[in-house]
Amino acid sequence: MRQHVQEATSHLIEKLRGMQSNDGSWRFCFEGGPLTDAYMIILLRTLEQDDEWLIQQLVTRILSIQQPNGSWKLFHDEEEGNLSATVEAYYGLLFSHYMDPDSAEMQQAKQYIIEHGGLTKTNSLTKALLAVTGHIPWPKHLQLPIEGFLLPRTSPIHFYQLVGYTRVHLTPVLISSNLNFSYKTSHTPDLSELINTRLPIDLKFHTGDEKLILNTLFEQIGPLLMKPKESRQLALKKAERFMLERIEPDGLLYNYFGATFFMIFALLSLGYKKNHPFIQNALHGLRNQLCLTNDFHHIEYCPSTVWDTALLSHGLQQAGVPETDPLIQNAMTYLLSRQHLEFADWALNNPDTLPGGWGFSDFNTLEPDVDDTTVSLRAIRATVSHHPALRNSWNRGLNWVLSMQNDDGGWSAFEKNLDHPLIAQLPFKDAYRVLLDPSTADLTGRTLEFLGNDANLRLPHAAIEKATQWLVRNQEENGSWYGRWGICYIYGTWAAITGLLASGTEPSSAPVRKGVNWLLSVQNTDGGWGESCYSDIQKRYVPLGASTPSQTAWALDALITAHDQPTNEINKGMTYLIQSFTQSDWTTKYPTGGGIPEVFYIHYHSYKYIWPLLTMSHYFRKY
Repeated sequence: MRQHVQEATSHLIEKLRGMQSNDGSWRFCFEGGPLTDAYMIILLRTLEQDDEWLIQQLVTRILSIQQPNGSWKLFHDEEEGNLSATVEAYYGLLFSHYMDPDSAEMQQAKQYIIEHGGLTKTNSLTKALLAVTGHIPWPKHLQLPIEGFLLPRTSPIHFYQLVGYTRVHLTPVLISSNLNFSYKTSHTPDLSELINTRLPIDLKFHTGDEKLILNTLFEQIGPLLMKPKESRQLALKKAERFMLERIEPDGLLYNYFGATFFMIFALLSLGYKKNHPFIQNALHGLRNQLCLTNDFHHIEYCPSTVWDTALLSHGLQQAGVPETDPLIQNAMTYLLSRQHLEFADWALNNPDTLPGGWGFSDFNTLEPDVDDTTVSLRAIRATVSHHPALRNSWNRGLNWVLSMQNDDGGWSAFEKNLDHPLIAQLPFKDAYRVLLDPSTADLTGRTLEFLGNDANLRLPHAAIEKATQWLVRNQEENGSWYGRWGICYIYGTWAAITGLLASGTEPSSAPVRKGVNWLLSVQNTDGGWGESCYSDIQKRYVPLGASTPSQTAWALDALITAHDQPTNEINKGMTYLIQSFTQSDWTTKYPTGGGIPEVFYIHYHSYKYIWPLLTMSHYFRKY
């Protein structure tokens, strides 16, 4: 086995050597469903942009992933398809003007939409798309009063209790919805046939908790409404300024496709012209998020360049590539150029710490996150240890990570102590996961693993003690942990086990043993592991019925860390992992990145290299 692992590792290293970009980064496609491609077509046609080559490419890609029943799916085993994704894809294809409405593909899609409830049954994001382009009235739950922007941070509820990525998506939606704005052209297709008149447009919220949060919000806003016209104008100005101050150098709002899409419409609602530089720069930035999947062109929601580059550089070094190799040096130069050195929204709850984190995307300068920071620090550690002039970058990054620990002992992704119970009662599906940024097992475990293995911080260090206690408290009864940003329990359990062991927790401890036993209990007969995206939706482990390379690598890495000698289960898993390099089927393209439950999942094209490389390196080094 050792020889097979070494040969496979060497093959991966050489392959990655030829894939590095001139600036030292690795640029892989961050692939989702049809959402971004459809929205891009709709945006270009609405703004009457002549970009026929791009539209044709996106049409081709959308059609390539249509299902035999006419629907579009977010993941392979989504049983009947996804209504919102199908509405978005159908709308985009219809607006492209390259599809005959009477074609078999379009008629099948139309029939699927009608049979599954029509436009009124779509999710909130799709409803916002349909409302802003004039197909349905604005739903009431998307018309929360814009005056909420005026509430101070001393209020029981205020805007900055929402996580940053939600703030930048919700702000432009609230601007447009409060102005009751929609933008329709003479060429906008008619979707009225898809509206089920027997179903209300609005989601209905009846629980006491939802009424409590809405009553609290209106009580706080009440005094502002004594001068309603002035308050509304002031709030709109504040919301506008909020957006403009968070436009990144590439013209995008926080580097997110969806936030930028709705920002363009919000600017139009505020009186900006289509040719305004803000709008034109945003369009240019969105076009630049075009990537090539295996066969098709696709618009990325947010490029994963920093994340991929840091993980690959770290993995290559674990595989034995020296830090003096140009492969690593070029990656380090790129990563150091992407360290954040300015204060941003993260500092609102963490004001006494200097900037020093890293973000996810290439042009991200305003939204550092804990996961990208720890992996970037891993990637530069060896070089920094030999070059004292670079230690300031290391120290600022490490201090930033430590300062971002939540009061409950865990780590979240983007902001500190953003877990307000009132916000979780806002009338949005999965509000706790979408609107807030609570501590998670994956972030806490991965941060502990970095601190223990790369920063030499272990028990009984106070911060490490608090974090390990958080993980123990949040272990599921069956021994697993839920992971927020990957799919899902395999991801969380891997992170928790490796984090606990790196912190100094004994392999024989009850939490580690329970976690290991759970992983062994869900191993597939082919030796691999595979978990369905339904786990993210149902909040319980749902087996995929097949194995995937990244999930297998996660499980194996946890088992390797916990065992002094390779077991039969580990060797069987390694055999599957090595064999998966020659596979090319749906299992190797299955989305294992978590985004928004039932709305957005990610197939990282980099993951078939990153996690197998890291796991094989750990196997070879340890055994």
